[in-house]
Amino acid sequence: MRLSAIHTYPVKGCHRRDHEVAPVEPWGLAGDRRWMIVDGDGLGVTQRETTRLVALRATPHDGGLLLRAEGHADLAVPEPAGGEPVTVRTFRNRKLPVPALPAGPSADAWISAFLGRVARLVWLDRPTRHIPSGDREHDTGDQVSFADAYPLLLAGAASLDALNDWLAEAGEEPVPMARFRPNLVVEGASAWAEDDWAGRPLRIGGVRFRAAGPCERCVVVTTDQESGVRGKEPLRTLGRYRNVGQKLLFGLHLVPTTTGQVAVGDELVVEG
Repeated sequence: MRLSAIHTYPVKGCHRRDHEVAPVEPWGLAGDRRWMIVDGDGLGVTQRETTRLVALRATPHDGGLLLRAEGHADLAVPEPAGGEPVTVRTFRNRKLPVPALPAGPSADAWISAFLGRVARLVWLDRPTRHIPSGDREHDTGDQVSFADAYPLLLAGAASLDALNDWLAEAGEEPVPMARFRPNLVVEGASAWAEDDWAGRPLRIGGVRFRAAGPCERCVVVTTDQESGVRGKEPLRTLGRYRNVGQKLLFGLHLVPTTTGQVAVGDELVVEG
């Protein structure tokens, strides 16, 4: 089993960035979801609410972030240096409030113009838990970016192939892996092999992880990550074949237990 793709999402909900190599930090891949757009109440704005985010390209660089979108001038946003933190939440329900630093008026104006609504951009200076302790099985970490639940998400190429076979049987079009917004994609495993890895240690290249359980999917997977067009699949088919305890599952959450870097082609070994 080997890594076939690596992705990050610098602003939560934005278009992906593809990598051949990525550093692994305690809270996930370097540069992954350290920024988030929030509304006036400090609640995270994601693709659940607006598919407009697929058009947002964000590129981290040393000391800041470059925002790009068609029809808008590029904007360089420096990482906030000090200032008064604001309290934000990744979700309205069952999520712990976390302190974040505001990116400032220029970034807020750019984001508001891009979305067509009043919004702010914030930066997570200190990655921290934002789901209550004990909400998930195999919860081994207290540090996470603005990712929904855990530092990283892994998906299996063979599992996507199996899902696309079910879609074809139903007369539906196949979907690409981008729909599931993973950080890591593994090839060489059998379909749904990752179901059996929950709670077990993994090694990818020289970095070790704890598999923290399967990923529950939402309406975001029905959104074309290039056009923003939303349909009904593959959520409907996941509901038919991958409904476990009223949760529609695809992918595996990971928590790093060491740091280092991962690269496309690295071997994945399930240990223990």
